[in-house]
Amino acid sequence: MAEANQKVPRHVAIILDGNGRWAKKRLMPRNYGHSQGSKNVERICEDAWKMGIKYLTVYAFSTENWSRPADEVDALMKLLRSYLKDCIKTSRKNDMRVRIIGDRTRLDADIQESIRALEEDSKDRQGLNFQVALNYGGRDEIVRAVRRLAGDVKDGKLETDAITENTIRSYLDTADIPDPDLLIRTSGEFRLSNFLMWQSAYTEFYFTDVLWPDFTKEDLQKAVEYYNSRERRFGGV
Repeated sequence: MAEANQKVPRHVAIILDGNGRWAKKRLMPRNYGHSQGSKNVERICEDAWKMGIKYLTVYAFSTENWSRPADEVDALMKLLRSYLKDCIKTSRKNDMRVRIIGDRTRLDADIQESIRALEEDSKDRQGLNFQVALNYGGRDEIVRAVRRLAGDVKDGKLETDAITENTIRSYLDTADIPDPDLLIRTSGEFRLSNFLMWQSAYTEFYFTDVLWPDFTKEDLQKAVEYYNSRERRFGGV
């Protein structure tokens, strides 16, 4: 558990970076790094819940990742298929609700079906709310949201004068999920990389040189300690 005097962020988002470099350092193929990184996700989910974190969102596959070499993308999709099936067991064991954010329409039909099965199976669980960003991009999310919103305006379901910030929020993939309090990026990179762009307007950012497969409970605790060191101010209050 976090220290008693610490405020635990309700929602933590993580950009899982460094799998390929982790594997290269060990003279192993990149796909081995992705496999080990996937295993680390389950460990961090358990650690986050024990610390008191209620929502955890991870950036697993971006809209830009399709431009990677075909063999790497194929290996990632194979890993994803295995992970989605294993995740049903994990969610039952840990009483964890799992949701997928992103444009799932580009994913193969069997992967889409696995996503539906996982979300349906875990929808009533009361533990950690775990979101996985697959084929996700912040700009793409906003474009898809605007298209749906525009369609509702066209159909007479929504008046333009009635559109507010909360209206737009309701069309996002994360409509019923609170914005992240803390966003962590591993591997020493200092970019948002098109992740949760709308939702991160008031998020604290924590960057670490640790490569994702090496990221531990202690590293997560350091990020929470950093979060506590920040003076959180909204609207000048």
